[in-house]
Amino acid sequence: MQVNCLECGNRIIGRIDKKFCNDGCRNTYNNRLNKDSKNLIRNTNNRLRKNYRILEALNPNKKTKCSRAKLIEKGFDFNYITSLYTTKVGTVYYFVYDQGYLPLKGEYYALVKRDD
Repeated sequence: MQVNCLECGNRIIGRIDKKFCNDGCRNTYNNRLNKDSKNLIRNTNNRLRKNYRILEALNPNKKTKCSRAKLIEKGFDFNYITSLYTTKVGTVYYFVYDQGYLPLKGEYYALVKRDD
């Protein structure tokens, strides 16, 4: 039985369950297959990473206070978070992985790091 590569169509030599003739064809096929969703996911992950690095740099001691202007100056995007944490009294913390912030009065934020 002759099996052809899913990407280039060349004849495959080797194991009967192989789908691609080489790693290049396999990578090209999978990159093309996942291209549409990859850009959205890549851009979202890049924004989350940037937000994380900003919070981590501004909060070296696990708890501090920072102005909204300073966060924006560093390039922080408030639209990208990974989770919310609501306390028993209803206070909402916004988290980017284990780095979080709590809006305070007067355009300030309490920066915190969650210990797991």
